[in-house]
Amino acid sequence: MGNLVGFVGGLVFGVGLLLSGMTDPHKVKAFLDVAGAWDPSLALVMGGAIAVGIGAHALARRRSRAWTGAPMEIPTDRTIDARLIGGGVLFGMGWGVAGFCPGPALVALGSGMAEAGVFVVAMLAGMVVHDRWLGKP
Repeated sequence: MGNLVGFVGGLVFGVGLLLSGMTDPHKVKAFLDVAGAWDPSLALVMGGAIAVGIGAHALARRRSRAWTGAPMEIPTDRTIDARLIGGGVLFGMGWGVAGFCPGPALVALGSGMAEAGVFVVAMLAGMVVHDRWLGKP
């Protein structure tokens, strides 16, 4: 059951990214170009995602088990430390330079976009570097 829920959730997420144009790095870079040809459409997509996320999180906090029957594991740590800030800065720099973040990059790779492949390889390499040298907190 868990695999089916995960598949359907991923499919809906991927289709939403494709329909909103968020798999196009040029559209993302246009959003970040506030001094040039700014495209605010990403802000609307983010706003919609935040609204859905707030509602889903509120419902999830009231449950002890997920739809799949697995226990709910909602993080409680609210610590803001150098690792979190550094990770956010690296994520933002990569997003700004490449025009991809992990989800849209995987969807774009699945649709055959070559530049997404370069990003995904770099992303996986970064994950290996993190796990090998920095480890988990």
